[in-house]
Amino acid sequence: MSPSRRDFLKTASAAAVAAACAPGGTLPETAPAPVMPEPSRANLPGDAGIRDLVMEALNAARDAGASYADARVGRYRRQFVATRERQVTGVNDSESYGIGVRALVNGSWGFAATSQMTREAAQLAAREAARIARAGRSAQKRPVELAPVQPVVGTWRTPVQTDPVDVPIEDKVSLLLAANEAALRAKGVRFVNSGMALLREEKTLATTDGTYTVQTFVRVGPQFTATAVAPGDFQSYTHEIAPRGSGWEYITGLNMPGNAEEWASYAVQKLSAKSVEVGRYALILDPTNLWLTIHESIGHPTELDRAMGYEANFAGTSFIAPPDAMIGKLKYGPEFMNVQADRTQAESLSRTAWDDEGVPAEQWLLIERGLFKDYQTTRDQAAWIANLTGVRRSHGCSFADSWSSVQFQRMPNVSLLPGERDITIDDIIAATDRGIVIRNRGSWSIDQQRYNFQFSGQLAYEVRGGKIVGMLKDVAYQSRTPEFWNSMDMIGGQRSYWLGGSFGDGKGEPGQSNSVSHGCPPARFQNVNIVNTGRTA
Repeated sequence: MSPSRRDFLKTASAAAVAAACAPGGTLPETAPAPVMPEPSRANLPGDAGIRDLVMEALNAARDAGASYADARVGRYRRQFVATRERQVTGVNDSESYGIGVRALVNGSWGFAATSQMTREAAQLAAREAARIARAGRSAQKRPVELAPVQPVVGTWRTPVQTDPVDVPIEDKVSLLLAANEAALRAKGVRFVNSGMALLREEKTLATTDGTYTVQTFVRVGPQFTATAVAPGDFQSYTHEIAPRGSGWEYITGLNMPGNAEEWASYAVQKLSAKSVEVGRYALILDPTNLWLTIHESIGHPTELDRAMGYEANFAGTSFIAPPDAMIGKLKYGPEFMNVQADRTQAESLSRTAWDDEGVPAEQWLLIERGLFKDYQTTRDQAAWIANLTGVRRSHGCSFADSWSSVQFQRMPNVSLLPGERDITIDDIIAATDRGIVIRNRGSWSIDQQRYNFQFSGQLAYEVRGGKIVGMLKDVAYQSRTPEFWNSMDMIGGQRSYWLGGSFGDGKGEPGQSNSVSHGCPPARFQNVNIVNTGRTA
């Protein structure tokens, strides 16, 4: 197949097929969807050429029998800069531009996309989406039912002072090499890697409901790792630098050159750390470590498509199923545990004004006072659990990572809310007689139902009598999700809250990657099983 033909039509993914077969209420008799009247085009925001293109796509989808359609134009500029010691190991700067059209015909989804930005190509993609939707009806169990949404016209942009993509590559390389040079001053450090991932995403969405939004998202992800070497041993340390929905000013504010020597010194300290003794301990997790446990054991299992069994790629399904046995009944943790889903949080990676179905961003509780309360939903999922939650609208979790990818349910920012008392990690340590503190993300493993897991960190410390008495290594903790969260008995306050996250989180087949943040305070968990990862038979 020629490159032009390959790019021209990206047919329905497994996610689209799963959505087409999803359970829902009875869909009314299909009819051509209304589109915005021609005179309204001049009043819409953004580029006039894009406006005409998406309107042509919507009209073509309607004429092909779609009861609903959306057209999404995306321009993605991605940069990645990587260095090692005193050399640049890689610079990548790419741009992708195209249009994707999704059509709902007789209760089934179809999707097609093209990089040919012409009127004829947009129309052909729309007709192809409708054709795929009609073909999908043969596998349909129940027709798709879309939750209502108020049409909106508007623009939004990630608030930044300086767009990081526009900063010269030379300035980025200079900053990273300066950080590496500082790190090499730490005695014993032999290797240093640093880098940064940058994204600017410009997205226009139009729907036959009357929604028309233009949004620009900016995300940055700095990275730093140092490795120290001694006779017979080496240890690495990766500093947990949170990726953010921020500008270049966030990266310069980190002062990587000024902090790199201290960061690198932790790798040296790990060379002389004591190997942990296996057993059960009070486990104190710093937010730089706990955010990933939240992502894996709360974020993924509360995705409704996983709970319903329509998604199992990358992260499996979910133990929080079936919904009628879980909502308001599953005791996820203690009464002071509240977990919030949020697409509005400042500087977060999943922040938006409207999702890829035009649903306004919001925040809601997944877990309230320790009880599981709600899932993450899209417009075609809301009806599945509306009678259980009383929420008939979408929570705005529809997202696609490219114009060539079909939008489907993706994770919002999921955060453990801080406690009411002003408690810091030092207070938690002082209240612990025998325990282990873990900081920064290490390795992780969790089963396909998000139930049994093992996590480690970059730094671990032994606590005795309310004080840190030394550094440990080879530390990992094992547990089961409900058991782990119900063992939490102390939590930090607002002052100790920190926002971490992942620049890339995979889901779907074909795979997609989105960015997501997770905030939390430090917390203590009692009687957690600690294993030694360094022992050999």
